[in-house]
Amino acid sequence: MLIFSLAQALPPILSQTPQEIVQTQVVRPLPGQLNRVPVFNSNSPELVQTEGILLSTFPPHDKQYPPAHLNFPFNGEFDIFAHHAFRALAPDNLSSLYLGIIVYNPGDRPVTLETLQAASYLSQPDAPFIQLPSVLDNSEGNVYAGPGSRVMSDILRGRRQDLFPPQIVIPPQEYRMAMNLPIPVATLDPPLNGRSTLMRLRSSGAVYVASLALMARHNADGSDRPPNLEEWRSLLENGDLAGARDRPPSLKDNTLPTNQIVYGRVAGVARGTRWQAQVTDNSTSTELSIPAAGAAFSYGLSTLARGRLGTGQSQTAPILVRYPDTAYEAHGNYGIEYDLSLPLHNPTTQTQTVMLTVQTPIKEDRSTGLQFFDSSSQTSQTSQTFFRGTVRFRYTDDRGLPQTRYFHLVQKRGQQGEPLVTLTLPPDSRRLVEFNFLYPPDATPPQVLTIQTKAEQ
Repeated sequence: MLIFSLAQALPPILSQTPQEIVQTQVVRPLPGQLNRVPVFNSNSPELVQTEGILLSTFPPHDKQYPPAHLNFPFNGEFDIFAHHAFRALAPDNLSSLYLGIIVYNPGDRPVTLETLQAASYLSQPDAPFIQLPSVLDNSEGNVYAGPGSRVMSDILRGRRQDLFPPQIVIPPQEYRMAMNLPIPVATLDPPLNGRSTLMRLRSSGAVYVASLALMARHNADGSDRPPNLEEWRSLLENGDLAGARDRPPSLKDNTLPTNQIVYGRVAGVARGTRWQAQVTDNSTSTELSIPAAGAAFSYGLSTLARGRLGTGQSQTAPILVRYPDTAYEAHGNYGIEYDLSLPLHNPTTQTQTVMLTVQTPIKEDRSTGLQFFDSSSQTSQTSQTFFRGTVRFRYTDDRGLPQTRYFHLVQKRGQQGEPLVTLTLPPDSRRLVEFNFLYPPDATPPQVLTIQTKAEQ
C-alpha cells in the first residue's frame, strides 16, 4: 500500500549498482486454482479524500449516480475485503473519516448474515509499521507490522474480532450496517492513518453490499459521532464515487515488455478466496519427490502479469465487475489464502536433509532461475519492504511429534530468506508438510516457496 509504505520507508544505503545473485533452479507452476467464492474487494481509492461511494454492488436504478453501482448480488459464502487510508483534509480539520459497509436484503424473507471470521485494524494505534527482524516466532499472534499483517494473522487462526457480531438478521427490503468504524487522525503527526478489514461471511439469501466513506458527524455539543444508518443510506442513494481517484490501469492487453504496466487499485468483485492444492510431482502422482542433494525447486506465490517467474502462470484473481478506472484483475491477491499440502518423499537410498523457505525474488516474467540482491550491497531499491505477514507450517518433526509453527516474515525486494522448517528424511520415507498464509495488504508480489535438499557432506 503506497501510503503505508511511504510512512515506513527505510533510509537508503548508498550504492550505485546493487549486486545480483542468480539462484539457478526450476520454478514450477503451482498446482490447483482459486475457488469460485466471490470477494467484495474495496481498495480504490486507497487514500480517501472526499466522501462518497467506495464500492457498491447495488442495482443502479433509483440511484442518483447509476454508474457508481455494479449490480452484483451475493448469496451464500463471500468475503469482504476493505483497505483504505485517510489524511486530514486541513490542519484545522482533524475529524475522523468513517468507513461504512451497508448490506441490503432485496427479498421478501429475512436473511441471516453469518460472520465466520472477521478482523479490522488501524495502522495507528492497533498495528503500527515497526521495524522487525526478518523472521520471528508468532505462535501467540502478537507479532505484526501494519494492519494488513495483523488482520491476516487473525483470520489465519480462524478468529472473529469482538467488533463483529456472530450474525446479523436483515428483514425484507431493509438495510443493516456490517461495519461502521473510524479512521482517526486527530492525535497523529502527520495526521495520516489507515484501516484494513477482512470478513468471511455466509448469507442465507441474496444481499447487496456497499462500502462508503463519510466524515464524522457532530453532536449538539460539537463532539464527533459516527454516521447513522439513515445517513449512510442517503449517501448510497444520492452520492457519487469517492475521491481522489487512483491512477487508472494500463490496457488489459498491454503485453509489450518495453511498455510500463500500471496494475491499478481494485474496486470490484473478484472471484476466489482460497488457492488450495496438493503439490505433487505431477497430476497423477500422490507424492512430491524432494530435490536431489544440493538442488532446489520453487513454487510461485501470487504470480502475476510481468511477474510469472518463468512459469507462464498468473495466479491473479479475475474481476467479475469493476469501475472503469480500477484494476482489471485483483493483482496481489490481497486477503486470499494459500492452502498447500506437500507430501514430501525421499526416493533415494540416503538420508536427506530438506529445508523449506519463503523468498521474495526480483520480479521477472521469463527466467531460468531466481534472482536476488546481495544483502551487502543495499540501495534504495533493495531496502523496500515487499512482504510483511505471518505464514504457518504444520508437520511432524524428526522426533515424530506434530508441530504447528507460525512465523512472522519481513522481506525486502530480492531477499533470499532463511530456512523456516528443516526436516531429516530417511531413505524412502515420507513426510507431509502443510503450508498456509493469507496474502497480506502492504505486500508486493511475487514470492516463492522453495524446497531445497542439503548438499551431501
